Amino acid sequence: MRKFIVSATVALVATVSFAAPSQAGYYSYGYEPYCFIKKVKSYDYYGNVIIKRIKVCK
Repeated sequence: MRKFIVSATVALVATVSFAAPSQAGYYSYGYEPYCFIKKVKSYDYYGNVIIKRIKVCK
């Protein structure tokens, strides 16, 4: 009976220790990154307009 309790405790500690780091990937306190599309206008060698769309996240 004692071996069963010890093994159950070890299994529980192992499960909790693996579950804790998996929560670290989420944004806490309701924080979500703010992303928007930025348009950058430039010109090539011949004077043609080139518009690049760049995703910027803060």
